[in-house]
Amino acid sequence: MSAETEVREKVEALFEYLTREEHGDYLGESISQLEHSLQAAMLAADSGADEDTILGALLHDIGQFIPTTSLSKKQAPDILSPSGAFVGRGSHDEFGEAYLRDFGFSEKVCQLVGGHVIAKRYLTGVDESYFDALSEASKITLKHQGGPMSTDEVAKANQDPWIKQKVQVRIWDDLAKNPDVKAPPITKYIDMAVRNVLATKHS
Repeated sequence: MSAETEVREKVEALFEYLTREEHGDYLGESISQLEHSLQAAMLAADSGADEDTILGALLHDIGQFIPTTSLSKKQAPDILSPSGAFVGRGSHDEFGEAYLRDFGFSEKVCQLVGGHVIAKRYLTGVDESYFDALSEASKITLKHQGGPMSTDEVAKANQDPWIKQKVQVRIWDDLAKNPDVKAPPITKYIDMAVRNVLATKHS
């Protein structure tokens, strides 16, 4: 089996985790988890973003639904609303970042996936209106994620060379909830993901 064929099979298996969410509820929104991810990737592509950023947008929530071991379940526990409704998996950003790095994606893809929650904390720290516009589910998860950044945390975040891209992925994340939009299928991104992993492997 060639290296490309092996990577392609791994990517297809990874994307299957997303495909299984075709009918899965996206945290109380009127679209599925899959459609949310596809819309985020479409918004990135339509903006002229590079392939790393498009893949980061596509896979930003992968930590929500990749299988968990008993250890990772402790690292990424379920977050529940006061009514007991599931509103997300704790530390899914860090869990997804580590998973994709082990998978072989570029550091930029991994950082963007791992940074979309940090970007949420960043935006709520610099823009009060952004917090006010969050859904109730997102406000609940924000509490578990550390809340809005302090002034010192914002200053430190501004030193991150990818902070602008992380914030942009977060903005696409927020916008990717339109039930009237039909995004391209996930198969569109298979070759892109294969190229990314192969390039990272040989870099």
